[in-house]
Amino acid sequence: MRLFKLRKNMIRKIIIALWILFAVVVVAVATIFISISEGWIGYMPPVEELENPNYKFATEIFSEDGKVMGTFSVEKNNRVYSSYSDLSPYIINALIATEDVRFPKHSGIDAKALTRAIIKRGLFGQESAGGGSTISQQLAKQLFTKEVASNTLQRLLQKPIEWVIAVKLERYYTKEEILTLYLNKFDFLNNAVGIKTAAYTYFGCEPKDLKIEQAAMLIGMCQNPSRYNPVSRNQKIRDNSLGRRNVVLSQMCKAGYITTAERDSLQALPLKLAYNRVDHKEGLATYFREYLRMIMTASKPDKSNYRGWQMQKFYEDSIAWETDPLYGWCKKNKKKDGTNYNIYTDGLKIYTTIDSRMQQYAEEAVSEHLGETLQPQFFKEKVGSKNAPYARALPASKVEDLLNRAMKQSERYNVMKGAGASDEEIRKAFNKPEEMTVFSWAGPKDTIMTPMDSIRYYKHFLRTGFMSMDPMNGHVKAYVGGPDYVNFKYDMAMVGRRQVGSTIKPYLYTLAMEDGFSPCDQVRHVEQTLITETGEPWTPRNANNKRYGEMVTLKWGLANSDNWISAYLINKVTPQALVRLIHSFGVRNKDIPAVYSLSLGACEISVGEMVSAYTAFVNKGVRVSPLFVTRIEDSEGNVISTFAPQMNEVISLSSAYKMLVMLRAVINEGTGGRVRRYGITADMGGKTGTTNDNSDAWFMGITPSLVSGCWVGGDERDIHFGAMSNGQGAAAALPIWAKYMKKVYDDPNLGYSQKQTFDLPEGFDPCGDDSELPDEGIIEESGLDDLFN
Repeated sequence: MRLFKLRKNMIRKIIIALWILFAVVVVAVATIFISISEGWIGYMPPVEELENPNYKFATEIFSEDGKVMGTFSVEKNNRVYSSYSDLSPYIINALIATEDVRFPKHSGIDAKALTRAIIKRGLFGQESAGGGSTISQQLAKQLFTKEVASNTLQRLLQKPIEWVIAVKLERYYTKEEILTLYLNKFDFLNNAVGIKTAAYTYFGCEPKDLKIEQAAMLIGMCQNPSRYNPVSRNQKIRDNSLGRRNVVLSQMCKAGYITTAERDSLQALPLKLAYNRVDHKEGLATYFREYLRMIMTASKPDKSNYRGWQMQKFYEDSIAWETDPLYGWCKKNKKKDGTNYNIYTDGLKIYTTIDSRMQQYAEEAVSEHLGETLQPQFFKEKVGSKNAPYARALPASKVEDLLNRAMKQSERYNVMKGAGASDEEIRKAFNKPEEMTVFSWAGPKDTIMTPMDSIRYYKHFLRTGFMSMDPMNGHVKAYVGGPDYVNFKYDMAMVGRRQVGSTIKPYLYTLAMEDGFSPCDQVRHVEQTLITETGEPWTPRNANNKRYGEMVTLKWGLANSDNWISAYLINKVTPQALVRLIHSFGVRNKDIPAVYSLSLGACEISVGEMVSAYTAFVNKGVRVSPLFVTRIEDSEGNVISTFAPQMNEVISLSSAYKMLVMLRAVINEGTGGRVRRYGITADMGGKTGTTNDNSDAWFMGITPSLVSGCWVGGDERDIHFGAMSNGQGAAAALPIWAKYMKKVYDDPNLGYSQKQTFDLPEGFDPCGDDSELPDEGIIEESGLDDLFN
């Protein structure tokens, strides 16, 4: 009996001790969780951060026809926001079925799943037992605890911290909002952060358009994106992705979202992707997007930040800062919190004037003419020349100097020099053969060559610049800065300038029209010798001597791009007056020389400036500046900036009409006649241009609805065709314009018709009295002229 009492007392003490231990554990756990919640232990984000997670959203760039052309984002953070209403129900169902089947019922912690995970995985080591983390916990880990576990104590506390944060997230957000946050946050690899970018990257669609099997594949990646990467070069990993997709489909069936028959048929499907690599260096309008990024993030020009040889750029940037609201937009505009906008993290939407279809046609035209025709001709001409790709007449020593300069401008040279390598070591490295992949129009090409040979190889490729815009509102419809942005990054549409050759002559003839001349005025077609300011005679050469000694009209002179007629006119209107007029047309090169040879194009102008200037001929004497963006919205869809075209009247209405008549004659009677070979019958005008030694080939084309310009040439002026048959503007640049316009006219959805005609007054006589022309009104001057004085 005594033994029974002792045993009973012992049991009572053990029970009491267990209850005390349990109470202590409960108090300890409660204390730990309270401490975590209050931030006394570990890291607990403040309420403001929980209510507004610090997401970095990429800025989307839209074409005028509503296509996403690309994004601006922080590296490896190319996240574009997608709302819950934009998500396919399949993606939601797949996520819940696979990651947290009781998600709609719990409040952040799934006790049943957690207990199962502790017992089966923790005690018995069953890997197939499933995890205990809810979607809310996984979101908490992604948002706040991913980088916390840096020591043993923090690793022990990480899970409880996730639990507390998950409970708080459930308090602040609805279930739909948590799912949206999770899917917008997750990194699906391959620069596809967030469900919207992932849907486009892997399947080329919006999240709302994802099919069941596509949604299952993406959700399958959530367990381990590296292990289930569907575009991996490793076949085993791709097989893993397919297997994981089928597991997700089984979970969806188990949860009742799809039937057994649907599961079986979907699991039998192959893993079919429509992979779109997300890279700012690739895709549509790459040069345009980079130009947009550059000007929007520009700072207010400070002269001390520019070197001596950059004074022209400082001059241009200073004008742009004062006159262009898009230039330096990020520095000029602030958010509600007083900080400047950031195009990489603020999730803006930039609506551009680019038409994705016209942009595609422009890029195709460049590829077809340069890649299929002109570049092969250039390679063929340079075969056997030791100077290739430079001109044969160039001294070998000059060629070596040019290549050495190119070497010293390369990234490889700068890296080696920065690392302390000697000139001898650098030279040796540049002359050592190695495996490399180089550009070719047929696609990337694997080869073995020395870095020095690769420099010479890339110098062979002809460059180009092309821009097309609406002459009435300035909307830039297409923009091509070069043959391939990845390998030739320098932008020849708006950044680079080259000599314009005879495309300058319409400015000269315009000045003559303003000075009282008419297209019908006649000049004797003979050599012109002018005495320069330095007392030297200047006699320009002519391409041909047809109609020598005869009286010819100014219209004939422009149509045939006659240098003698241009010399006659520059002597009448003076080079100084021509420089002033060129500046009034929007050309910002402040170093245009006031010399007689300017009448033949001895000055450098960008393609964009030329296109903008030529709008005045179509737009009744009113020049319109290029307009790249119409509006910018914030991440919530609020319009924060709008942009309107900038216009200024540069020539009279009568001069504009007269120039239209003469520019049409260039196509119908003169050097631009090759356009008609491409099946273009439209009412149009234009001007070809070729500089000395065929270094620069130009074509400017105008129609009632579009003004477009194209330049083609080598990376340096000493790289050019030796034969004019291939190197002149009509052969090198005009075909790109013609191919582009043919594609535009052939697309009925664009609305451009070859039956449209220029708006000339009925019965207009270019050689008659101007006094009867209607008064079109005066457009207020932009004040740009004063900036050039």
